[in-house]
Amino acid sequence: MTTKAILEYVKSHASGKVKIAYADMDGILRGKYISTEKFLSAAEGGTAFCDVIFGWDANDVAYDNVKYTGWHTGYPDTPARLDLTTFRKIPWENDVPFFLGEIMNKEGGPSPICPRQLLKKIVSDVTHEGFVPMLAQEFEWFNFAETPQSVREKNYKKLEPLTPGMFGYSILRTTLQNPFFTDLFDLLKKFDVPIEGLHTETGPGVLEAAIVHSEAVEAADRATLFKTAVKEIAYRHHIMATFMAKISEDLPGCGGHVHQSLWDKGRKANLFYDPKDKLKMSETFRQYLAGQLYCLPFILPMFAPNINSYKRLVEGAWAPTTLTWGVDNRTVALRVLNGSNKSCRLETRVIGADVNPYLAIAAALGSGLYGIRKKLKLKQPPTIGNGYRDSSNGTLPRTLDEATRIMKDSTVAKEIFGVAFVEHFTQTREWEWKQHLKSVTDWELKRYFEII
Repeated sequence: MTTKAILEYVKSHASGKVKIAYADMDGILRGKYISTEKFLSAAEGGTAFCDVIFGWDANDVAYDNVKYTGWHTGYPDTPARLDLTTFRKIPWENDVPFFLGEIMNKEGGPSPICPRQLLKKIVSDVTHEGFVPMLAQEFEWFNFAETPQSVREKNYKKLEPLTPGMFGYSILRTTLQNPFFTDLFDLLKKFDVPIEGLHTETGPGVLEAAIVHSEAVEAADRATLFKTAVKEIAYRHHIMATFMAKISEDLPGCGGHVHQSLWDKGRKANLFYDPKDKLKMSETFRQYLAGQLYCLPFILPMFAPNINSYKRLVEGAWAPTTLTWGVDNRTVALRVLNGSNKSCRLETRVIGADVNPYLAIAAALGSGLYGIRKKLKLKQPPTIGNGYRDSSNGTLPRTLDEATRIMKDSTVAKEIFGVAFVEHFTQTREWEWKQHLKSVTDWELKRYFEII
């Protein structure tokens, strides 16, 4: 739609309101409803939003260790802009108009710590080199026949899964809760977050969806909106959806794998594909892959941002633990799919469902571009068979603390993403680790309560 048509739709909508949202550092959409008049003013002259969205954690607890904002600044409003190209109608809210926004700096330029702005910077770097990045994210997530009230009453224990049993790729199970499955597919499409596949994954009440690929910023918008939209659609069916990376030690974790490729400016030639190469991989693809392999230890918190993320990255749980790559191998960190010019791509399997999609996609593209710019050689051969047994190139950091310390000290991360972003982001991950250290877990009670 043209800008004129978008504004006309907003003006004519009977509700007299618009829903807007900004993604915080955890990928959580923070926003509000505003009147049509307020929106039209913001669309013309810009707006502002409280900078606390980058000053608190996922539970609205204020950080005590970040410079960007805090009690020392008084949590002021910061300049912001609404991106009219993100216009959508929310089909489960009477087609109310919706827009995503971005946080700016005090001078009105891109904020170095806004996730969406960071991704746009990386995309600019990639396109400057003559590439058009095409990406898509896929998600696995658990669904429970619960409400926000019931999960708290149960203290998050013994929750009722949407369906019992494992039932991966089950045609049978999709008929058991068919109204929910149907709404997911149909309403997401109407919300301009089209999915190309939806199926049951192994585990009680687990689903997996693959979002249709698009250019990078749109891919991140779709992925971010997908997570919130799924939760909202689930509410309508008295279901709770969670994108935690690991819900139980007895069950597989939930991935948020990102598929990516680089194309020429006309989007006719996939620059990852070389039909003459033995593995059908171009030199550009090899350099991109070498960049991700090299950078992975320095950027891992952008792929695994939470304490829980590292419970997923364990052997034999369909998530990688080693710095490996392979052709169509689901046990490695980086999976090459090389079938044809149309489908040749890289799947970054380290990424969990709990990520901020803007940061995950920025990290994937930024580290791949690093390899191209540095002309890194892919010296490591593809892993054949069990990637958990191939630690010849090293292993992934095992905890958020370890990963954050590596990223904080990394000149590579600062070169790719900028000093300001790395400083703020790692401070937020240090805070997350600190909160975890104060908690007394069920595991500790079961292990020590009686015997010690």
